[in-house]
Amino acid sequence: MSTELQLLAWTVVLGLAQLVLATMAARRQDSLEWAMGPRDTPQPPLTGIAGRLARAQANFMETFPFFAAAVLIVAVSARSNALTYWGAQLYFWARLVYLPVYAAGIPYVRSVIWGVSIAGLVLILYAALAG
Repeated sequence: MSTELQLLAWTVVLGLAQLVLATMAARRQDSLEWAMGPRDTPQPPLTGIAGRLARAQANFMETFPFFAAAVLIVAVSARSNALTYWGAQLYFWARLVYLPVYAAGIPYVRSVIWGVSIAGLVLILYAALAG
């Protein structure tokens, strides 16, 4: 399996971990009763770390489909090269670091880390399209 596909698999694990962490933090705030009920009323706004974890997870879901598609395009078209290798590395490691930085509420650094993940995604897409 290529490094890019391995990192895609690990990114899925990261996404699941984010989902579990965000859900656990949310349940501490809005109660298990609300979550297990009919949800006829809107979820109360999440605050603090629960809100940050939920927003980090939502942000992950905004970019992950693009990363997955780009990696799969590269794999199917056999266009793996140094750009796709480093692009996948940048995306994965930036997304891994993004979570605790966002959860801790560290401003500015979080945005730089997001930019690094996007740069990694762009590298993969460039390699896929430059063919």
